[in-house]
Amino acid sequence: MAKKYFGTDGIRGRVGEGHITPEFFLKLGWAVGQVLNQNQQGKVLIGKDPRISGYMFESALEAGLVASGANILLLGPMPTPAVAYLTRTLGAKAGIVISASHNPHYDNGIKFFSATGHKLPDEIEYAIEQEVEKPLTTVDSKKLGKAYRVEDAAGRYIEFCKSTIPLQTSFKGMRIVVDCANGATYHIAPHVFEELGAEVIAIGNKPNGLNINKNVGSTHIETLQKAVYEYRADLGIALDGDGDRLIMVDESGHEMDGDQVLYIIAKSRKEANQLKGKVVGTVMSNLGLEHSLAEAKIGFERVNVGDRYILKRLIEKKWSLGGEPSGHLICYDRTSTGDGIIAALQVLSAIVQSKKRISQLVEDLKIYPQLLINVALGKSNPKEIMKQPALLEAVAKAEADLADKGRVLLRPSGTEPLIRVMVEGQDQQQVKKQADILAVAVKKLITTTQ
Repeated sequence: MAKKYFGTDGIRGRVGEGHITPEFFLKLGWAVGQVLNQNQQGKVLIGKDPRISGYMFESALEAGLVASGANILLLGPMPTPAVAYLTRTLGAKAGIVISASHNPHYDNGIKFFSATGHKLPDEIEYAIEQEVEKPLTTVDSKKLGKAYRVEDAAGRYIEFCKSTIPLQTSFKGMRIVVDCANGATYHIAPHVFEELGAEVIAIGNKPNGLNINKNVGSTHIETLQKAVYEYRADLGIALDGDGDRLIMVDESGHEMDGDQVLYIIAKSRKEANQLKGKVVGTVMSNLGLEHSLAEAKIGFERVNVGDRYILKRLIEKKWSLGGEPSGHLICYDRTSTGDGIIAALQVLSAIVQSKKRISQLVEDLKIYPQLLINVALGKSNPKEIMKQPALLEAVAKAEADLADKGRVLLRPSGTEPLIRVMVEGQDQQQVKKQADILAVAVKKLITTTQ
Protein backbone atom coordinates (compact mmCIF):
# COMPACT_ATOMS: atom_id res chain seq x y z
CA MET A 1 0.00 0.00 0.00
CA ALA A 2 1.41 3.36 -1.06
CA LYS A 3 1.92 5.98 1.61
CA LYS A 4 0.17 9.31 1.17
CA TYR A 5 2.60 11.61 2.97
CA PHE A 6 5.85 9.76 3.74
CA GLY A 7 8.52 9.37 1.08
CA THR A 8 11.74 7.37 1.20
CA ASP A 9 13.15 9.61 3.94
CA GLY A 10 10.31 11.21 5.86
CA ILE A 11 8.26 14.08 4.44
CA ARG A 12 9.92 16.83 2.43
CA GLY A 13 8.99 19.68 0.10
CA ARG A 14 8.88 23.42 -0.48
CA VAL A 15 7.87 25.51 2.52
CA GLY A 16 4.26 26.69 2.26
CA GLU A 17 3.32 24.17 -0.41
CA GLY A 18 1.69 20.74 -0.23
CA HIS A 19 2.15 19.27 3.25
CA ILE A 20 5.00 21.56 4.30
CA THR A 21 2.73 23.98 6.16
CA PRO A 22 2.25 24.88 9.84
CA GLU A 23 -1.28 23.46 9.74
CA PHE A 24 -0.09 20.06 8.57
CA PHE A 25 2.82 19.95 11.02
CA LEU A 26 0.43 20.75 13.87
CA LYS A 27 -1.76 17.82 12.87
CA LEU A 28 1.27 15.62 12.24
CA GLY A 29 2.64 16.32 15.71
CA TRP A 30 -0.68 15.34 17.23
CA ALA A 31 -0.83 12.17 15.11
CA VAL A 32 2.69 11.17 16.18
CA GLY A 33 1.68 11.66 19.81
CA GLN A 34 -1.39 9.49 19.29
CA VAL A 35 0.57 6.63 17.73
CA LEU A 36 3.91 6.69 19.53
CA ASN A 37 2.99 8.16 22.87
CA GLN A 38 -0.60 7.00 23.33
CA ASN A 39 -1.39 9.64 25.96
CA GLN A 40 1.27 8.29 28.33
CA GLN A 41 2.99 11.67 28.78
CA GLY A 42 6.24 10.17 27.57
CA LYS A 43 9.04 12.27 26.11
CA VAL A 44 9.40 13.20 22.45
CA LEU A 45 12.59 14.94 21.26
CA ILE A 46 12.59 17.66 18.61
CA GLY A 47 15.76 18.75 16.83
CA LYS A 48 16.19 20.82 13.69
CA ASP A 49 18.70 22.24 11.27
CA PRO A 50 19.24 26.04 11.17
CA ARG A 51 17.02 26.87 8.17
CA ILE A 52 14.69 29.77 8.89
CA SER A 53 11.41 27.85 8.63
CA GLY A 54 12.50 25.51 11.43
CA TYR A 55 11.24 27.91 14.09
CA MET A 56 7.75 27.86 12.58
CA PHE A 57 7.55 24.11 12.23
CA GLU A 58 9.06 23.47 15.65
CA SER A 59 6.27 25.51 17.25
CA ALA A 60 3.58 23.74 15.24
CA LEU A 61 4.89 20.28 16.12
CA GLU A 62 5.22 21.26 19.75
CA ALA A 63 1.59 22.37 19.91
CA GLY A 64 0.31 19.20 18.30
CA LEU A 65 2.38 16.91 20.52
CA VAL A 66 1.40 18.74 23.70
CA ALA A 67 -2.28 18.49 22.68
CA SER A 68 -1.85 14.71 22.47
CA GLY A 69 -0.37 14.59 25.98
CA ALA A 70 3.29 14.20 25.08
CA ASN A 71 6.12 16.01 26.86
CA ILE A 72 8.63 17.71 24.57
CA LEU A 73 12.41 17.96 24.87
CA LEU A 74 13.66 20.74 22.57
CA LEU A 75 17.22 20.19 21.35
CA GLY A 76 17.56 23.23 19.10
CA PRO A 77 19.88 22.93 16.06
CA MET A 78 21.11 19.36 16.11
CA PRO A 79 22.31 16.88 13.45
CA THR A 80 19.90 14.15 12.46
CA PRO A 81 22.13 11.34 13.84
CA ALA A 82 22.46 13.25 17.12
CA VAL A 83 18.68 13.20 17.51
CA ALA A 84 18.71 9.44 16.90
CA TYR A 85 21.39 8.99 19.58
CA LEU A 86 19.72 11.27 22.13
CA THR A 87 16.31 9.68 21.56
CA ARG A 88 17.80 6.38 22.63
CA THR A 89 19.93 7.60 25.52
CA LEU A 90 17.37 10.00 27.03
CA GLY A 91 14.68 7.33 27.06
CA ALA A 92 12.30 9.15 24.73
CA LYS A 93 9.33 7.58 22.97
CA ALA A 94 10.36 9.16 19.67
CA GLY A 95 12.71 11.66 18.09
CA ILE A 96 11.79 14.20 15.44
CA VAL A 97 14.12 16.09 13.11
CA ILE A 98 12.94 19.16 11.19
CA SER A 99 15.23 19.25 8.18
CA ALA A 100 15.39 19.03 4.40
CA SER A 101 18.91 17.60 4.55
CA HIS A 102 20.95 18.74 1.53
CA ASN A 103 18.10 20.82 0.00
CA PRO A 104 18.11 24.66 -0.15
CA HIS A 105 16.65 26.86 2.60
CA TYR A 106 13.25 27.19 0.90
CA ASP A 107 12.60 23.46 1.41
CA ASN A 108 11.96 21.72 4.69
CA GLY A 109 10.82 18.37 5.95
CA ILE A 110 10.57 16.02 8.85
CA LYS A 111 12.13 12.71 9.88
CA PHE A 112 11.25 10.43 12.77
CA PHE A 113 13.14 8.02 15.00
CA SER A 114 11.77 5.32 17.25
CA ALA A 115 12.73 4.85 20.89
CA THR A 116 15.66 2.67 19.76
CA GLY A 117 17.12 5.41 17.55
CA HIS A 118 16.05 3.74 14.29
CA LYS A 119 13.93 5.25 11.54
CA LEU A 120 10.27 4.34 11.81
CA PRO A 121 9.14 1.11 10.13
CA ASP A 122 6.53 1.30 7.38
CA GLU A 123 3.71 0.08 9.61
CA ILE A 124 4.20 2.97 12.05
CA GLU A 125 4.29 5.50 9.21
CA TYR A 126 1.02 4.04 7.92
CA ALA A 127 -0.51 4.36 11.39
CA ILE A 128 0.57 8.01 11.66
CA GLU A 129 -0.97 8.75 8.26
CA GLN A 130 -4.24 7.21 9.38
CA GLU A 131 -4.28 9.41 12.50
CA VAL A 132 -3.58 12.54 10.43
CA GLU A 133 -6.89 11.93 8.63
CA LYS A 134 -8.84 12.03 11.92
CA PRO A 135 -10.13 15.17 13.69
CA LEU A 136 -7.61 16.63 16.13
CA THR A 137 -8.68 16.31 19.76
CA THR A 138 -7.04 17.68 22.89
CA VAL A 139 -6.50 15.68 26.06
CA ASP A 140 -7.85 16.95 29.34
CA SER A 141 -5.90 19.94 30.70
CA LYS A 142 -4.45 17.81 33.48
CA LYS A 143 -2.91 15.51 30.87
CA LEU A 144 -1.46 18.14 28.52
CA GLY A 145 2.23 17.79 27.84
CA LYS A 146 4.97 20.25 28.74
CA ALA A 147 8.03 21.49 26.83
CA TYR A 148 11.59 21.57 28.17
CA ARG A 149 14.89 22.57 26.60
CA VAL A 150 17.90 20.23 26.77
CA GLU A 151 20.85 22.54 27.48
CA ASP A 152 23.68 19.99 27.17
CA ALA A 153 22.55 18.21 23.99
CA ALA A 154 25.55 19.28 21.90
CA GLY A 155 28.06 18.29 24.59
CA ARG A 156 26.48 14.86 25.03
CA TYR A 157 26.70 14.17 21.31
CA ILE A 158 30.28 15.43 20.97
CA GLU A 159 31.41 13.02 23.67
CA PHE A 160 29.53 10.17 22.02
CA CYS A 161 31.19 10.83 18.65
CA LYS A 162 34.63 10.79 20.24
CA SER A 163 33.85 7.46 21.92
CA THR A 164 33.41 5.69 18.55
CA ILE A 165 37.16 5.43 17.86
CA PRO A 166 39.79 3.61 19.93
CA LEU A 167 40.61 5.20 23.26
CA GLN A 168 43.63 7.53 23.24
CA THR A 169 43.55 7.94 19.44
CA SER A 170 44.99 11.34 18.63
CA PHE A 171 44.83 13.38 15.44
CA LYS A 172 47.63 15.65 16.60
CA GLY A 173 49.70 16.90 13.67
CA MET A 174 46.79 16.53 11.25
CA ARG A 175 45.38 19.63 9.55
CA ILE A 176 41.81 19.20 8.29
CA VAL A 177 39.17 21.45 6.76
CA VAL A 178 35.63 20.79 8.02
CA ASP A 179 32.72 22.10 5.92
CA CYS A 180 29.53 22.18 7.99
CA ALA A 181 27.28 23.29 5.09
CA ASN A 182 25.96 26.15 7.27
CA GLY A 183 23.85 23.42 8.76
CA ALA A 184 23.17 21.53 11.96
CA THR A 185 26.78 20.47 12.63
CA TYR A 186 28.19 24.01 12.73
CA HIS A 187 28.59 24.01 16.55
CA ILE A 188 29.54 20.34 16.85
CA ALA A 189 31.78 18.95 14.10
CA PRO A 190 34.72 21.38 14.52
CA HIS A 191 34.82 20.69 18.27
CA VAL A 192 34.85 16.91 17.80
CA PHE A 193 37.99 16.96 15.67
CA GLU A 194 39.70 19.74 17.65
CA GLU A 195 39.20 17.90 20.92
CA LEU A 196 40.89 14.87 19.37
CA GLY A 197 43.96 16.94 18.57
CA ALA A 198 43.51 17.99 14.95
CA GLU A 199 44.13 21.49 13.66
CA VAL A 200 40.72 22.41 12.25
CA ILE A 201 39.85 25.02 9.67
CA ALA A 202 36.06 25.33 9.79
CA ILE A 203 34.04 26.62 6.84
CA GLY A 204 30.29 26.70 6.28
CA ASN A 205 29.92 27.21 10.03
CA LYS A 206 28.00 30.50 10.10
CA PRO A 207 24.35 29.66 9.43
CA ASN A 208 21.89 32.55 9.05
CA GLY A 209 18.77 30.57 8.21
CA LEU A 210 19.07 31.18 4.48
CA ASN A 211 22.56 29.95 3.55
CA ILE A 212 22.23 26.27 4.46
CA ASN A 213 23.88 24.12 1.73
CA LYS A 214 24.43 27.25 -0.39
CA ASN A 215 27.69 26.67 -2.31
CA VAL A 216 29.01 24.62 0.62
CA GLY A 217 28.68 21.13 2.06
CA SER A 218 28.64 17.67 0.54
CA THR A 219 26.73 18.77 -2.57
CA HIS A 220 29.10 21.67 -3.35
CA ILE A 221 32.55 20.34 -2.57
CA GLU A 222 34.37 22.86 -4.77
CA THR A 223 34.46 25.23 -1.78
CA LEU A 224 36.09 22.52 0.35
CA GLN A 225 38.53 21.58 -2.41
CA LYS A 226 39.68 25.19 -2.67
CA ALA A 227 40.12 25.45 1.11
CA VAL A 228 42.13 22.20 1.31
CA TYR A 229 44.46 23.56 -1.37
CA GLU A 230 44.77 27.02 0.21
CA TYR A 231 45.49 25.73 3.71
CA ARG A 232 47.62 22.79 2.52
CA ALA A 233 45.46 20.51 4.62
CA ASP A 234 45.82 16.75 4.95
CA LEU A 235 42.18 16.27 3.99
CA GLY A 236 38.74 17.85 3.91
CA ILE A 237 35.42 16.77 5.39
CA ALA A 238 32.14 17.90 3.81
CA LEU A 239 28.89 17.31 5.69
CA ASP A 240 25.39 18.16 4.53
CA GLY A 241 22.75 20.34 6.15
CA ASP A 242 21.63 17.78 8.72
CA GLY A 243 24.93 15.94 9.16
CA ASP A 244 24.02 12.47 7.95
CA ARG A 245 26.11 12.62 4.74
CA LEU A 246 29.86 12.67 4.27
CA ILE A 247 31.99 13.44 1.23
CA MET A 248 35.75 13.81 1.68
CA VAL A 249 38.62 15.47 -0.18
CA ASP A 250 42.18 14.13 -0.19
CA GLU A 251 45.36 16.15 0.28
CA SER A 252 45.45 16.99 -3.45
CA GLY A 253 41.86 18.22 -3.52
CA HIS A 254 40.39 15.13 -5.20
CA GLU A 255 36.83 14.25 -4.23
CA MET A 256 36.21 11.02 -2.35
CA ASP A 257 32.58 9.93 -2.46
CA GLY A 258 30.72 7.50 -0.24
CA ASP A 259 32.01 4.45 -2.11
CA GLN A 260 35.63 5.43 -1.47
CA VAL A 261 34.99 6.28 2.18
CA LEU A 262 33.12 3.00 2.63
CA TYR A 263 36.09 1.12 1.13
CA ILE A 264 38.53 2.73 3.60
CA ILE A 265 36.36 1.88 6.60
CA ALA A 266 35.66 -1.66 5.39
CA LYS A 267 39.34 -2.49 4.85
CA SER A 268 40.27 -0.94 8.19
CA ARG A 269 37.61 -3.00 9.97
CA LYS A 270 38.75 -6.14 8.13
CA GLU A 271 42.39 -5.61 9.11
CA ALA A 272 41.35 -5.07 12.74
CA ASN A 273 39.14 -8.19 12.60
CA GLN A 274 36.10 -6.02 13.43
CA LEU A 275 34.06 -6.36 10.23
CA LYS A 276 30.89 -8.37 10.81
CA GLY A 277 29.54 -10.04 7.68
CA LYS A 278 29.29 -8.36 4.31
CA VAL A 279 29.32 -4.68 3.38
CA VAL A 280 25.95 -3.39 2.19
CA GLY A 281 25.70 -0.96 -0.71
CA THR A 282 22.90 0.04 -3.06
CA VAL A 283 22.10 -0.34 -6.73
CA MET A 284 23.97 2.98 -7.18
CA SER A 285 27.22 1.70 -5.66
CA ASN A 286 30.08 1.55 -8.15
CA LEU A 287 30.80 -1.83 -9.70
CA GLY A 288 34.48 -1.18 -9.04
CA LEU A 289 33.80 -1.04 -5.31
CA GLU A 290 32.20 -4.47 -5.43
CA HIS A 291 35.14 -5.92 -7.37
CA SER A 292 37.78 -4.28 -5.14
CA LEU A 293 36.12 -5.49 -1.96
CA ALA A 294 36.01 -8.99 -3.40
CA GLU A 295 39.77 -8.82 -4.00
CA ALA A 296 40.15 -7.91 -0.32
CA LYS A 297 38.00 -10.95 0.56
CA ILE A 298 35.13 -8.73 1.74
CA GLY A 299 31.61 -9.69 0.72
CA PHE A 300 29.26 -7.11 -0.79
CA GLU A 301 25.50 -7.00 -1.17
CA ARG A 302 23.21 -4.44 -2.84
CA VAL A 303 19.81 -3.12 -1.74
CA ASN A 304 17.48 -0.41 -3.07
CA VAL A 305 18.55 3.23 -2.84
CA GLY A 306 18.01 4.72 0.60
CA ASP A 307 19.84 4.37 3.88
CA ARG A 308 16.75 2.86 5.48
CA TYR A 309 17.14 -0.18 3.21
CA ILE A 310 20.82 -0.46 4.04
CA LEU A 311 20.02 -0.31 7.73
CA LYS A 312 17.26 -2.89 7.36
CA ARG A 313 19.68 -5.35 5.77
CA LEU A 314 22.36 -4.70 8.41
CA ILE A 315 19.85 -5.39 11.18
CA GLU A 316 18.45 -8.51 9.49
CA LYS A 317 21.89 -10.02 8.90
CA LYS A 318 23.59 -8.61 12.02
CA TRP A 319 26.24 -7.01 9.82
CA SER A 320 28.11 -3.83 10.71
CA LEU A 321 28.77 -1.57 7.72
CA GLY A 322 27.01 -0.09 4.72
CA GLY A 323 26.70 3.05 2.67
CA GLU A 324 25.78 4.93 -0.49
CA PRO A 325 27.90 6.90 -2.99
CA SER A 326 25.98 10.02 -1.91
CA GLY A 327 27.71 9.82 1.45
CA HIS A 328 25.10 8.15 3.65
CA LEU A 329 27.35 5.81 5.64
CA ILE A 330 26.17 3.57 8.45
CA CYS A 331 28.68 2.21 10.94
CA TYR A 332 26.13 0.05 12.71
CA ASP A 333 28.74 -1.24 15.13
CA ARG A 334 29.01 2.34 16.37
CA THR A 335 25.58 3.97 15.99
CA SER A 336 22.03 3.30 14.84
CA THR A 337 21.83 5.51 11.74
CA GLY A 338 23.89 7.24 9.06
CA ASP A 339 26.29 9.74 10.61
CA GLY A 340 28.75 11.94 8.71
CA ILE A 341 30.87 12.88 11.71
CA ILE A 342 31.21 9.32 12.99
CA ALA A 343 32.08 8.01 9.51
CA ALA A 344 34.76 10.69 9.15
CA LEU A 345 36.20 9.73 12.53
CA GLN A 346 36.55 6.12 11.37
CA VAL A 347 38.52 7.29 8.32
CA LEU A 348 40.82 9.51 10.37
CA SER A 349 41.36 6.65 12.80
CA ALA A 350 42.30 4.39 9.86
CA ILE A 351 44.82 7.01 8.74
CA VAL A 352 46.38 7.10 12.21
CA GLN A 353 46.50 3.31 12.48
CA SER A 354 47.98 2.80 9.00
CA LYS A 355 50.31 5.82 9.06
CA LYS A 356 49.27 6.51 5.46
CA ARG A 357 47.76 9.50 3.69
CA ILE A 358 44.07 9.23 2.85
CA SER A 359 44.86 9.00 -0.87
CA GLN A 360 47.04 5.94 -0.23
CA LEU A 361 44.14 4.14 1.46
CA VAL A 362 42.21 3.99 -1.82
CA GLU A 363 45.07 3.13 -4.17
CA ASP A 364 43.75 -0.44 -4.58
CA LEU A 365 40.17 0.70 -5.25
CA LYS A 366 39.07 0.57 -8.89
CA ILE A 367 36.30 3.07 -9.59
CA TYR A 368 34.67 2.59 -12.98
CA PRO A 369 33.43 5.64 -14.91
CA GLN A 370 29.88 6.38 -13.84
CA LEU A 371 27.63 9.14 -15.14
CA LEU A 372 24.45 10.23 -13.41
CA ILE A 373 22.03 12.55 -15.23
CA ASN A 374 19.04 13.97 -13.36
CA VAL A 375 16.13 14.62 -15.72
CA ALA A 376 13.51 17.02 -14.32
CA LEU A 377 9.99 15.63 -14.67
CA GLY A 378 7.87 18.74 -14.43
CA LYS A 379 4.33 17.49 -13.84
CA SER A 380 4.83 14.10 -15.47
CA ASN A 381 4.19 10.95 -13.46
CA PRO A 382 7.49 9.08 -13.00
CA LYS A 383 5.74 5.71 -12.84
CA GLU A 384 4.11 6.35 -16.21
CA ILE A 385 7.43 7.41 -17.74
CA MET A 386 9.28 4.37 -16.39
CA LYS A 387 6.91 1.84 -17.98
CA GLN A 388 6.77 3.37 -21.45
CA PRO A 389 7.78 0.77 -24.11
CA ALA A 390 10.08 3.28 -25.86
CA LEU A 391 12.09 3.76 -22.68
CA LEU A 392 12.23 0.04 -21.89
CA GLU A 393 13.52 -0.57 -25.41
CA ALA A 394 16.19 2.14 -25.04
CA VAL A 395 17.37 0.64 -21.75
CA ALA A 396 17.56 -2.86 -23.25
CA LYS A 397 19.65 -1.56 -26.18
CA ALA A 398 22.04 0.30 -23.81
CA GLU A 399 22.49 -2.83 -21.70
CA ALA A 400 23.20 -4.90 -24.80
CA ASP A 401 25.79 -2.38 -26.01
CA LEU A 402 27.55 -2.38 -22.62
CA ALA A 403 27.36 -6.17 -22.34
CA ASP A 404 29.24 -7.40 -19.26
CA LYS A 405 31.43 -4.30 -19.08
CA GLY A 406 28.85 -2.03 -17.50
CA ARG A 407 25.34 -1.57 -16.25
CA VAL A 408 22.34 0.77 -16.55
CA LEU A 409 20.01 2.01 -13.83
CA LEU A 410 17.00 4.32 -14.17
CA ARG A 411 14.98 5.24 -11.14
CA PRO A 412 12.67 8.01 -9.92
CA SER A 413 14.07 10.15 -7.10
CA GLY A 414 12.44 9.56 -3.74
CA THR A 415 12.75 13.21 -2.69
CA GLU A 416 12.61 15.31 -5.88
CA PRO A 417 10.60 15.33 -9.17
CA LEU A 418 13.41 13.68 -11.13
CA ILE A 419 14.29 10.52 -12.95
CA ARG A 420 17.90 9.58 -12.34
CA VAL A 421 19.69 8.06 -15.32
CA MET A 422 22.86 6.20 -14.30
CA VAL A 423 25.24 4.42 -16.64
CA GLU A 424 28.45 2.75 -15.48
CA GLY A 425 31.17 0.90 -17.33
CA GLN A 426 34.84 0.43 -18.04
CA ASP A 427 34.84 2.72 -21.12
CA GLN A 428 34.14 6.35 -20.24
CA GLN A 429 33.18 7.42 -23.78
CA GLN A 430 30.72 4.57 -24.09
CA VAL A 431 29.24 5.41 -20.67
CA LYS A 432 28.66 9.04 -21.68
CA LYS A 433 27.16 8.05 -25.01
CA GLN A 434 24.64 5.65 -23.48
CA ALA A 435 23.73 8.04 -20.64
CA ASP A 436 23.05 10.86 -23.11
CA ILE A 437 20.90 8.60 -25.26
CA LEU A 438 18.81 7.48 -22.29
CA ALA A 439 18.43 11.02 -20.92
CA VAL A 440 17.13 12.18 -24.30
CA ALA A 441 14.71 9.23 -24.37
CA VAL A 442 13.32 10.26 -20.97
CA LYS A 443 13.00 13.92 -22.00
CA LYS A 444 11.04 12.97 -25.14
CA LEU A 445 8.59 10.97 -23.06
CA ILE A 446 8.16 13.84 -20.60
CA THR A 447 7.06 16.23 -23.34
CA THR A 448 4.52 13.71 -24.64
CA THR A 449 2.99 12.80 -21.23
CA GLN A 450 2.54 16.29 -19.73
